[in-house]
Amino acid sequence: MTDVQNDKLDDEDFDTILSKDIEFTGTLECDKPYLIRGRVTGEIHAQDLLVVDEGAEVQANITGKRVIISGSVTGNVDAIGRVEITASGKLIGNVTAPEVFMETGCFFNGACTMTKDNATE
Repeated sequence: MTDVQNDKLDDEDFDTILSKDIEFTGTLECDKPYLIRGRVTGEIHAQDLLVVDEGAEVQANITGKRVIISGSVTGNVDAIGRVEITASGKLIGNVTAPEVFMETGCFFNGACTMTKDNATE
């Protein structure tokens, strides 16, 4: 297991930010980088980067390109790129992706399926 090599991401790197005081229920679809700091319940479909920030709570199945979990996610995560769980991250659910990085100290309870990266075929 190796440490996650996260690029330093700033608020300016995101098209949309769901702030700490927002609770959303339903299906979230985003085409550009999206940062979640609040609470989401339902489903999330991300065409680009999706970050669940430290302190955020997500109860949803997530499909996306690249998913970084620093907060709490309960649900399955399916990515076509990679999934990263940082030291403060918690994932209760299954993860499917070509690349999965779990930083020392993270919490993961589920099954991990490593898929073949279509970009290298």
